[in-house]
Amino acid sequence: MVEVTRDDVLAAEARIAGAVMETPLLQSEICGVACHLKCESLQTGGAFKLRGASNRLLAMSADERARGVVAFSSGNHAQGVAIAAQRLGMSATIVMPGDAPELKVAGTRAAGAEIVFYDRAGESREAIAARIAAESGAIVVPSFDDPWVIAGQGTVGSEIERQLGTAPNAVVVPCGGGGLTAGIALALPGARIVAAEPEGWDDMRRSLAAGEIVPVGKGAPPTLCDALQTPRVSLLTFDILRARGVEVVTVSDAEVREGVRLAWQEHRLVVEPGGAAALAAVLAGKVAVHEGTVIVLSGGNIDPALHAEIVG
Repeated sequence: MVEVTRDDVLAAEARIAGAVMETPLLQSEICGVACHLKCESLQTGGAFKLRGASNRLLAMSADERARGVVAFSSGNHAQGVAIAAQRLGMSATIVMPGDAPELKVAGTRAAGAEIVFYDRAGESREAIAARIAAESGAIVVPSFDDPWVIAGQGTVGSEIERQLGTAPNAVVVPCGGGGLTAGIALALPGARIVAAEPEGWDDMRRSLAAGEIVPVGKGAPPTLCDALQTPRVSLLTFDILRARGVEVVTVSDAEVREGVRLAWQEHRLVVEPGGAAALAAVLAGKVAVHEGTVIVLSGGNIDPALHAEIVG
């Protein structure tokens, strides 16, 4: 298997400089403790995904870029790949679930990508993407099962260290496939890393507990965290999290709503449910925080009507 290292994260930071925003690291008092919020919800495209997508595409040769790319995503990776491809003059096809939030679909289209919809319950997005790649010659850019993507997402961690002037004692991260968590774990080898998954979609937590990959079973419950609905984590991210001793907790929709609400009420930050999972875990007392703990807000692409309903 390809190994991803901290050096790869640092190389990615240099490669994507100028292609992504340095997002704010805000001071906040959470549960009576002075913490920091890393606002990837304010990243171009509304999520951290532009980092990994930019690193992957910028590392391609001219011949590879000419072939275009295909990706599969419920929205945030879709927009990240679409934006990165548009900037480089590349074609992009994105396989998206039919129930993807309209805001994310619109954002992906606005960046010039072609969208192919699939049935989340009955079709395989990986198989569809593989077929498109075989027919068109395009290169598949996974949302987390790719060393270049993981290294790019890890720049969130190296950026946090640079902004603080030192490595944080702990970072709490929303987790779907584990690309962001794995990248930050590599970037900050001395920090405690805690991942937060939605209830019923906690395949990383169950996989780490079992010592082998355990996919999400059939009949998984609905969740507001569409961005974190990963049916199966990859061996690449699983191995990194296991080697680093990453802890994983789960959050309910009710707890996620509290995270979305606090981000808005205290900081006027618009954060989507999946992007607020780490904050939700802290607010629910599922992660013990200490002064200087960093909580990642990973995305802000939420339907305006849903946001208005949550924040009241």
